Amino acid sequence: MKAVVLTGLRQMEIRDVPAPEILEEEDVLLKVKMVGICGSDLHYYETGRIGAQVVEYPFIIGHECSAVVEAVGRGVGGVKAGDTVVVDPAVACHECAQCKKGRENTCENLRFLGSPGQGGGCLCEYIVMPQECCFPVEGVISLEEGVLCEPLAIGLYSVERARMAGAADVAILGAGPIGLSCLLAAGTQQDGATCYVTEKVDGRMEGARRGGAAWVGNPDREDVVAEILQRRPSGVAVAFECAGQQETVDQAVDLVKAGGRVVLIGSPRTDRVSFDVDKIRRKEITIVNIRRQNKCTQKAIDLIASHKVGVDFMVTHRFEADRARDAFEMVAGYRDGVIKALIVF
Repeated sequence: MKAVVLTGLRQMEIRDVPAPEILEEEDVLLKVKMVGICGSDLHYYETGRIGAQVVEYPFIIGHECSAVVEAVGRGVGGVKAGDTVVVDPAVACHECAQCKKGRENTCENLRFLGSPGQGGGCLCEYIVMPQECCFPVEGVISLEEGVLCEPLAIGLYSVERARMAGAADVAILGAGPIGLSCLLAAGTQQDGATCYVTEKVDGRMEGARRGGAAWVGNPDREDVVAEILQRRPSGVAVAFECAGQQETVDQAVDLVKAGGRVVLIGSPRTDRVSFDVDKIRRKEITIVNIRRQNKCTQKAIDLIASHKVGVDFMVTHRFEADRARDAFEMVAGYRDGVIKALIVF
């Protein structure tokens, strides 16, 4: 089969690789249709690592995908050949202490698509996943919407972990796909949240406005903390940090009111970030870390299918597989107002 293979820093090529096979009764062979480029994919593309997870070349990345079932194992009953599915990229063991606590997202033996040391990715024609990771969406949502279920699930999980009590004032720092997913998820809370969004890319600023932000500001052009605090003098209840930058971590701490929460979602490219201890102690701020998502894939599918949120506006670019490197370079450079670029097989 054809695969888009990472061969070095910022280097990709199309290669013929062995096609996967059904080995277990619960396995599902999937023909990949669309793959979204995620921020974590960019980390591997540009730097070859995320923390302790280091790429060994050649390697196939990618984890956001929609697919069509090609064949199924003998024990599969939930999907059949020809079904369109959304793929949850995380395969939990269900046996470790974390899984038994219901924390499959921090499974001690987790295998994740396109994650070094865990599993190859979905930037290829076929993959095999267990039945539990295949969510049927035939006639319910589109293939493009299916790709966006993975980031939307992270947004939903992040809002759940923020424990927002009904309507709240929130800040979202960074309006990439994850930040926009937090925006959409926060808007579905009881009475809806009033969301203030910061972003440096004009196209993504417009995306935040389309997604329902009450105010959008560019930190390169204005003092976004002062602007938001002018509107909410006591601060916001929750700040979602979605950029993985020291600058946005500091802004989140400044924006949150006493007793509020800073929710860290962005993946920093450095090994450490710091906090102003005096500020977080005096305001008794709760710091919440997000590790992907947990049991929110079906919720994302149902939310899109209900038409309570629209995610199509996030897809701004589409590339054929043989232009995958062009797609990654464009996303890495934040060019052409890109929000979400898709690789189409």
